[in-house]
Amino acid sequence: MSDAIRHLTLANGLHLTLRHAPRLKRAAAALRVHAGSHDAPARWPGLAHFLEHLFFLGTHRFPLEDGLMRYVQGQGGQVNASTRERTTDYFFEVPPGALAGGLERLCQMLAEPDLGLERQRREREVIHAEFIAWSRNQEAQRQFALLQSVSPNHPLSAFQAGNRYSLPLADSAFQQALKHFHQRFYQGGQITLSLAGPQSLDELQRLGHQAGALLAAGKRVAQASPPALLDGPLRPPAPSKSRHDLLFAHEHLPAAAEQALELLLSLLTDSRPGGWLGELRQRGWLQDCKAQLLHAHAGQLLWHIQLQLSASALPSQVQGLLHGWLNFIRQQPAQLLNDSYSQLQRRREQAAGALELARRDSSGQTFHGLDAQGLTALEQLLAALPQHRAGHWQLPPEEPLLRATAKQHDAPLPVALTIDNSLPPSRQFAALYLRWHITSPLRQRFQAILERALQPLLERAERVALQLAFDACGEYWQLRAAGQSTAVLAAIEEALGLIRAPAANHWNAPLITPPALIPLRALLKALPDTLLITPEQPQPSCLLDQHLLDGLWQQARWQGLAIGFDAGQHGALAAALQAIMGQPATPAPAAGSSARHWHQVATQGSEPAVLLFCPLPEALQACGRLLAQQLQGAVYQRLRVELQLGYAVFSTFRQVEGIGGLLFGVQSPHASHGEILGHLTDLLKRGVALDPAARQQLAHQFAEPAMSNQDVAEWAWQAHMATQNPDLSYMSRSILKVDQQQLDDLLQQLLDARHGWHCLANGPAPDARWRA
Repeated sequence: MSDAIRHLTLANGLHLTLRHAPRLKRAAAALRVHAGSHDAPARWPGLAHFLEHLFFLGTHRFPLEDGLMRYVQGQGGQVNASTRERTTDYFFEVPPGALAGGLERLCQMLAEPDLGLERQRREREVIHAEFIAWSRNQEAQRQFALLQSVSPNHPLSAFQAGNRYSLPLADSAFQQALKHFHQRFYQGGQITLSLAGPQSLDELQRLGHQAGALLAAGKRVAQASPPALLDGPLRPPAPSKSRHDLLFAHEHLPAAAEQALELLLSLLTDSRPGGWLGELRQRGWLQDCKAQLLHAHAGQLLWHIQLQLSASALPSQVQGLLHGWLNFIRQQPAQLLNDSYSQLQRRREQAAGALELARRDSSGQTFHGLDAQGLTALEQLLAALPQHRAGHWQLPPEEPLLRATAKQHDAPLPVALTIDNSLPPSRQFAALYLRWHITSPLRQRFQAILERALQPLLERAERVALQLAFDACGEYWQLRAAGQSTAVLAAIEEALGLIRAPAANHWNAPLITPPALIPLRALLKALPDTLLITPEQPQPSCLLDQHLLDGLWQQARWQGLAIGFDAGQHGALAAALQAIMGQPATPAPAAGSSARHWHQVATQGSEPAVLLFCPLPEALQACGRLLAQQLQGAVYQRLRVELQLGYAVFSTFRQVEGIGGLLFGVQSPHASHGEILGHLTDLLKRGVALDPAARQQLAHQFAEPAMSNQDVAEWAWQAHMATQNPDLSYMSRSILKVDQQQLDDLLQQLLDARHGWHCLANGPAPDARWRA
């Protein structure tokens, strides 16, 4: 059943887009201001980004502790903002009942911001910390180099993020420009507000009208036309050893060109046999491909394809094959291409959550095929691209994952598979987790082979909005699929065949270099391995072959969990798993430790980063979740706002490999690892006062209708691995029983590291208390 959509314009000029989607369990708002960094005076780079930051510091009506960020976090939601060249976006997702409160805070903070000079000084330091991290990040600098490929007269090639020196707070002209930018663009005529949720259109309209009316009235401001994107040929950065960037720029395209480009990118990134990526993979040249729109405004488009190629690849032939593929696409009936694309878009729309739907609605990039204008734009776009006759091409066949049907099987379900009924089949979302315990050190050498074997399937799954992942952690391999139930089963069955017996071309293929991560993200990625202490074993030097892999699978012990499948699909589950490798096993929770463990992790960035994980036993996790919720605002206020340690500061409760605990993360351009830890422990020593309203709010979040389908599935899997009670209502009731004394006791236990600390950092331990 299609979503119901309504468009209207309020008296103050604000454009309202409403989406009623009964399948959604959450509601979201996405507010787009049609102004960005290129609309600010060139004299003060970063002014638009700086203003975006200032909005979140609270207002007279909703101070920081009750502002949008704290409100959404307290509801278990998510919130963020983004400043682009010609647009600025603010968006959040919450339970449906909290949408009104979030909308009021969002619109009020944009309408009546507090631009006090002292808060400007503090937030400028955060902007400067972001600038330092940006300037040290290789991937960010590579992206900046791509933008500098255009004419130096175009603002794309200039610095726009802002720093301590580009934002002269003491200059009265700067202050006047900041206020003028707000008055000129943060008014109804310049704003699109999109709401998506299970509420009726009338209810969404009432909420949107009530909150949107807080914004000043105005008319759409004509944004200044940009200078020419090119004054000669593009100047892309020089290719590195394995990375090649193919850059494309266009001028004077029609308004629907951005939607047309999305269809084209869908074709260009399809790596199935028949297309140019399929040909690159067949030749053993392709490691990875990503395509991205870099800029779109006023008929200008800048986009690029990022390729990771093997050492044997010939870049000139790669580009020739691309041009041949483009020529083939241009010769195909546009409507035929659009029909396939429309089918793909429908699946993506069905799988999208409230936040993604609201954001796409606010940008005008809805999940639909191209209309007549879009088809015309596609023809113009293709005509402007280089192309020649080369290669033997064909359109890939219909994707099996889109048309998967359930197979039936008379055999019983495997004994190692647990069926969880927390997620009703009516949600139209299912997940299947499979986990193998493999003690042989050979697993580390086989890991890369299996990842390469799965890569084409992972790419296909991503195209059809199916979550599919294969991970290694400690002595475990894990395969997970989530999405539409029949597609999940089809993907799992195909994946099992690929990792059971990888094709010959995967055994000696070169390793794929993962993308560079900022230090704090690198620590997060390393966290699961540090919690599963694995004894070091010598790596056998034998030649890997299928016989050795067969032996590995025979010794493996597996367990699994299925959630979201109705009883009628159990036969299909049995069919998908009938040839699963390994012997049945039962879950065994990871062993705890009362020591302070220091894990030094090498990262590509040099800024000090600390990730502190404090595990808790099951009996204390309800109290731990409440403590984490109440610490969230205090950590942000103290470490980011008052101490200005950096822009990357967070605290939360997290379950990792079945282990639940409090998690704190900080990355700072100036504080040492020891100083960061000192600030965290000082904050914990201050204590926390129980907030009964926050306790009630948190308890209500532990109910299936209040959680996203993905979160319910992950909750069930984490409980399964930990052999804990998976009943959400049990956790809800436990949270309601937490009192002040329990919070105080738990804080003291945390400070004493009674249940152990795991600290991950990109530097050595600051003192001898830590065990390496």
